[in-house]
Amino acid sequence: MFPEPPRRRTSSIPAIPPLPEGSGPAAIRTALLPEEHEEFDRDYRRALASAADSLDLAEVLRILEHWRLRVIISSDPEAYRLGLAHAVTLLSGEQAPVGEPLTSVKERLDQLGA
Repeated sequence: MFPEPPRRRTSSIPAIPPLPEGSGPAAIRTALLPEEHEEFDRDYRRALASAADSLDLAEVLRILEHWRLRVIISSDPEAYRLGLAHAVTLLSGEQAPVGEPLTSVKERLDQLGA
């Protein structure tokens, strides 16, 4: 008679599902407006550092979802820019300059607490 093969340990930890197509960091960064790459990189690296310390990927996944939605919102770059400029106008009571760079508009929104 042959000896019994060693038993595999079973795990109660479920498998981690793969990210949906287009939801990984490289795909998100590629789809973003170029002006947003630096902000994405900063947020993503901060989330990775947090995950390394806490051993929890929740913040990384939250950041990826935030930026995935930003890709969707900014899929029409002109409408996206106009929407942000309109938000500045509504929050400040002053007309945002036409053609103001996206980074400037976003800085103004940050200053206004948006």
